[in-house]
Amino acid sequence: MLAPPPASTRPAILGWLAALSSVSIWAVWAVATRHAVTHDLPPAAIGLFRFGVPALILLPFAWRIGLFPMGLGLFKGLALLGSGAPFFLIVASRHAICSGGRDRPLLPGTMPFFVALIGWFVFGERLAAVRVLGFALILVGIAGIGGHGVFFAGNGAWRGHLLLLAGAFLWGIYTHAYRRSGLTAYQGAALIGLWSFLILLPFGAPPLVRALGDGLTGPMLLQALLQGFVAGVAGIVLYGIAIDRLGASRAAALAPLGIILAALLAIPVLGEIPSPAAWIGIILATLGVVLASGIVGQPLSGAAASKGGR
Repeated sequence: MLAPPPASTRPAILGWLAALSSVSIWAVWAVATRHAVTHDLPPAAIGLFRFGVPALILLPFAWRIGLFPMGLGLFKGLALLGSGAPFFLIVASRHAICSGGRDRPLLPGTMPFFVALIGWFVFGERLAAVRVLGFALILVGIAGIGGHGVFFAGNGAWRGHLLLLAGAFLWGIYTHAYRRSGLTAYQGAALIGLWSFLILLPFGAPPLVRALGDGLTGPMLLQALLQGFVAGVAGIVLYGIAIDRLGASRAAALAPLGIILAALLAIPVLGEIPSPAAWIGIILATLGVVLASGIVGQPLSGAAASKGGR
């Protein structure tokens, strides 16, 4: 029988598992959101499911810390909230106004860059050369997977690009804000869910009532499960655990794996075979994730991650 890993490495192992699980959840969330806003419901109505379910399930945590937790501060509170209703509306609006999907890799692909840049410019965090190389390979891989239209496209596609980049930037801010908030993963998810639900309620309730009258109960229940419980509770909590165990930029570095998973899942599910350039992009992005995550090099213990936060 193999001996269990040393106690000092267990937090890091749990962090990697949490990060990989959250990446898989976000890949499913992206598909579910795109389908919903282009077929059944407007973004604000879907947002009520996305945040109402976690607000209800995690209500005891929000009740314990209150709507305005002591010591959090206005800036950190707004930075946390940015990953809630604002982030959701920005990304969902992009899916609603842009039919093309070649730029979708921009969101998970650039999020680690924003996390790393914010950490570097704002908090003075330094990155090893091997991790910088990893980020560069991720960027090249994104271009290969998404094709020419990821960065260069006409017909007003730049608006969709800006929306996805804005969403990635908000998520980068949230990653660092949560890291320094003093909240647990459950408390952070509860606070974001409750505030976002209250913000979206006046805008999402009327179309939700109309959808019920139109007989869309089935799609609504599916969105409640995928958006609310899977993404809103499990995804946010797991990502928070990954940040706690690994640090901000290491947890974020695994986000591009969602692009790779989506491309591979599209083969059996949608019958979409990646082009040769996309296969090269998948390989380069995978290698980039390995390098950017900090796995290569000196092993990182949970204690080190919690101190460095990089």
